[in-house]
Amino acid sequence: MNQIKGVLIGVLFIILLAACSNNASGDSSSKRISILTPYLSSVTTKQMVDELEQQAEDKGWESNVIDTSGDVGALASRMEDVIASNTDAIVIVSTDPNQLQAQIQHADEKGIPVFGTDSSYIEGMTLNATSDNEAMSKMITEHLFELMGGEGNLIVLTHRPHPGVLLRTETLDEMLKDYPDINVITEQEVAVPGPIENARQQMENLLLANQEEGSITAVWAGWDEPAIGAAQAISAEDREGIIVTGIDGNSQAVELIEEDSPLKATVKQNFMGMSEIVIEEMEKLFNGEEVDGTELYAPAELITAE
Repeated sequence: MNQIKGVLIGVLFIILLAACSNNASGDSSSKRISILTPYLSSVTTKQMVDELEQQAEDKGWESNVIDTSGDVGALASRMEDVIASNTDAIVIVSTDPNQLQAQIQHADEKGIPVFGTDSSYIEGMTLNATSDNEAMSKMITEHLFELMGGEGNLIVLTHRPHPGVLLRTETLDEMLKDYPDINVITEQEVAVPGPIENARQQMENLLLANQEEGSITAVWAGWDEPAIGAAQAISAEDREGIIVTGIDGNSQAVELIEEDSPLKATVKQNFMGMSEIVIEEMEKLFNGEEVDGTELYAPAELITAE
C-alpha cells in the first residue's frame, strides 16, 4: 500500500512540474487583461474597446473593461486596483499616460505590461498603437487652409487633455505661423463626455456673437464629434459659407460630408488597426517574444466629398 501511495505521489509531482513548466514557458492562454479608459462614451473609443474585447476573447483571454466617465483621477485609482489584482496586462485607451505615471511605474515594477491604444508612450509602458497625429493634423489642416484660400477667421474646437488631440492642435498652432492672414477668433475646450452637444452649444453662441457675413470662415475641430456639433449648429442657423473639418472618419461625420453639410472633410483613422496591433504585440510578449517598437502607427486617409 505504501508503495502504491509513493507511486501516486510521484505521478502528482510530475504533473505539477509539467504545469509549472507550461506557465513559465510563456503560454499565452488563460490570460486576464484590463482595459481602462475615461472616454467610453466616445464613439471611436468604444470601437477600440469593443475590438480589444473581441480579439481578446478570440485568443481565449478574459478581459475587464473599466470606464471612469472623464474622471482621470478615478482612472488612476482603478488602475491601482487592477495592478493589485495581478492582471496579466493593462491597456489604456485614449488616455494621456503622463496622468498615470505613478501607476505605470508601479505596474512596471510588478512586471505587468502596459499598452496604449490611441494614447501616447512614456517610459515604463510596453508600447502605444495610434495614428500619426502630427501627419493627420497636417493633412486636414493643409486641406482646410486651401479651402479657406489661405485667409479668413478661424474657430478652433479642441480637447488638449487627450494626447492625440493635443498633438493635432499643437501641429495646427505651428502651421498657423505660416498663414498670417488666418485669424483665430477663439479656441474652445470641448467637454467630454458629451462633445457633440457641447460643441453645438458653443457654436450657437459663437454664431450669435459673430453675425456679420464673413465673420466666421471656418471651424477646425480636433476630432469628428465637435465637428459634427458645429456643423449641426451652422445648418440650424442657415449660415452659409462656413467650412468645418474634423479628424476620425466616424460614420456620422462621413454621412454629413456626403450630404454637403458644412462639414467638408475628415481624416479616417484605422481604430480597428490600432486594437489589432495591441493584441498582436501583447500575444508576442506573452509568448516571450520582443515587441516591434514602442510607438506603432495604423494608417489614415483624407476623406472629402470628392
